[in-house]
Amino acid sequence: MIIQILQLVETPEAVAAYRKIHDEIWPEIKQGILQVGVKRMDLYLSGYTVVMVVEMQPGVDFDKAMAELADYPRQAEWEEFVGRYQQCAPGDSSAEKWKRMTKIFEL
Repeated sequence: MIIQILQLVETPEAVAAYRKIHDEIWPEIKQGILQVGVKRMDLYLSGYTVVMVVEMQPGVDFDKAMAELADYPRQAEWEEFVGRYQQCAPGDSSAEKWKRMTKIFEL
């Protein structure tokens, strides 16, 4: 399981827009995510922090899959579209925006 975080622009309007965007995710974006081997992807929100939890299909390397996804049609357009609500530089890829979490404890 891969867990990543990113920060949203710190306004209630940005959070509301980001939530709405993900209620209406573009079909080709969802299809691309599944095609590269993502089994499950969940987003959680706390304040202005978004947490992504990703489960890959067995044997699929997350970093390679995300690099492949970056070249899919409309992916760069999607990153630019959602990027206006994320704390990131213009043109950042998904890999540049999301910060991987490191597990430090398990019970």
